[in-house]
Amino acid sequence: MADEAVDLDDERYEKHREAGEILAQVREETVERIEPGVSHLEVATYAEDRIRELGGEVAFPLNISIDEVAAHDTPSADDERVFGEEMINIDLGVHIDGWLADTAITVDFTGNDDLVEASEAALEAAIDTIGPGVHTGEVGAAIEETIDGYGYNPVVNLTGHGLGHYDQHCPPNIPNRAVEQGIELEVGQVVAIEPFATDGGGKVMEGSRTEIFVLEREDAPVRDRTSREAFKQIVEEFTTLPFATRWLDVRRPEMALRRLLQHEVIDSYPVLKEDEGCLVSQREHTVIITDDGAEVTTR
Repeated sequence: MADEAVDLDDERYEKHREAGEILAQVREETVERIEPGVSHLEVATYAEDRIRELGGEVAFPLNISIDEVAAHDTPSADDERVFGEEMINIDLGVHIDGWLADTAITVDFTGNDDLVEASEAALEAAIDTIGPGVHTGEVGAAIEETIDGYGYNPVVNLTGHGLGHYDQHCPPNIPNRAVEQGIELEVGQVVAIEPFATDGGGKVMEGSRTEIFVLEREDAPVRDRTSREAFKQIVEEFTTLPFATRWLDVRRPEMALRRLLQHEVIDSYPVLKEDEGCLVSQREHTVIITDDGAEVTTR
């Protein structure tokens, strides 16, 4: 996109900003509800309902990631897990007519303040660096240098990302380390900057738990009635944005999702985690690239 052609007062950017305002409020209210003994499901339900009460739509299920888990964990409908003396990352998103905001924060009950501060400081360093003409690798270098300075490792196989229309992950990627490949950022791009810091090796792998899915194509060659009902709800309510198993209003949703996966109609987001015994902290803001830097929409 040509810089001079971008109108940052356009309706789409106003919707990005509105989504960001709602998200900032819900993030802070959700943090206040997290304490040992409170259930994951209660917090997830509160946050998602609160987004709707404030006039937004949920862009993806509330992610609740504990200790070594970095991303993609969300409660099931019958989840009995409660918070303990853990490192807890919450990642939440809002959209207004498909225009998104994405944010994350760590709530820590382990006493590892420096690890939490590492991801927070890395995010601020990235925001100070980002702007038109800045290479994405330079943003990654600022993140990596900051986290290294705290004595921890960035999670290098997770990245920040662009936010498109009904598209939670689109170009450009914003790396969490210095890389040569990438692009120069342009005015008008909307990106989520998302540093992860860990006392582990800095690479996550897929776990066995999967509760989040996304539509891949809108033709479903399935004959099973429940799977067809699930597919209809996915297309009509969630479109191309991620959804949780617990959001489906069908009997035996797990079976329906397995069949849709077999037919490659949907894709899955398995939990991503560091090695057991490690800790991961996360911090994220959404920004709009402006003429002189970046506007943070989720403060």
